[in-house]
Amino acid sequence: MKFQLLDIIAHQPNPVTGRQVSAAERLAQTLFLARRAEERGFDAFAVGERHAGPFLSSSPVAILGAIAASTSRIRLQTGVTVLSLLDAFRVAEDYATIDQLSRGRLEITIGKGNELAHFPLFGLQAAEQYELLTEKYELLRELWSREEVDWSGRYRPSLLGATSQPRPYAGPIRIWHGSATSRTAVELAARWGDPLFSANAIQPLEAYQELIAHYFEEYELHGHDPAGAYVGAGSGAGGLFLADSAREAKRQFGPVYEGLVTARNVPGNNTPFRSIDHAIAEGPALVGTAEQVAEKILRFHDAFSHDLQSISLPSTVPLEQQLDILEGFATEVIPAVRAKVTTTLWEEGDPYAGRPAFAGGKAGVPLLLSGV
Repeated sequence: MKFQLLDIIAHQPNPVTGRQVSAAERLAQTLFLARRAEERGFDAFAVGERHAGPFLSSSPVAILGAIAASTSRIRLQTGVTVLSLLDAFRVAEDYATIDQLSRGRLEITIGKGNELAHFPLFGLQAAEQYELLTEKYELLRELWSREEVDWSGRYRPSLLGATSQPRPYAGPIRIWHGSATSRTAVELAARWGDPLFSANAIQPLEAYQELIAHYFEEYELHGHDPAGAYVGAGSGAGGLFLADSAREAKRQFGPVYEGLVTARNVPGNNTPFRSIDHAIAEGPALVGTAEQVAEKILRFHDAFSHDLQSISLPSTVPLEQQLDILEGFATEVIPAVRAKVTTTLWEEGDPYAGRPAFAGGKAGVPLLLSGV
């Protein structure tokens, strides 16, 4: 199995202590955690995109650009790019720039976003979110696949012989489809033979299991080789907490988790798991000992057959504590899971293996110097 560290860059006070870092410090933490994730053997680092609520991730392009310049191996991803809000031509330009800066390490996950409040901010109608997503995805796919694109659609002016610049580093950039509640993204991914990223966050596990099973069925129905049907799965943003015992983990993190859930009121994106016990027993939260967390990820795998596991750190606790959790996950959880679950994702047999991540240079050294 492969592992991703996701930061949606939540910016809110710890509900128990009231402690909150500045916006500048919180963004600096994101960059630092990306470098640390690379050092500790994570396969990918993802940045979310939010335009409503207490988040600092409205510009993932800027953040991923900074990460690209200070890392050399780790793959860069989004979680998600809220494509339904954006202009597909500009998305093609921005993310191809990141792909060039990182020497082909970029992949994106697209979605409509779960926060209904962001649609009026962009002058869009929530009722058209799926139509917006579908049209913009198909244009983005064309722009990365062809150098001269003729296009006519409903939601933007037509294009005639348009070429987005820069071009992707080494062929079209892989696009994952994020799915949280509906079949629309699932069916779009399956139709085009793309991978699926299940949120595994705001519904019971069985609901995501059903969506993923539908993806596999539709993927094969459209004539794609089932070997390429990769699946990623989340674990609830900020839902990882490791301690020496389950009791100690719940004692330390339970009040924080429950305080954040109580304070959060985002239409379309609220969790039904209100207590820490409920979130551990039936929800996605990875809270307990390293052994218990590894066992839960393996239970996810039994249900999802996923290739990529995403985790998020509890951003309201001190950075030093987050780093301890990250270290425990890297040294104890990842090896235990990888010993039992294999995948061809980003390995030989992956259709995108021809887009190798840049292997030269050194983290922190400007990439433009690596070839001189």
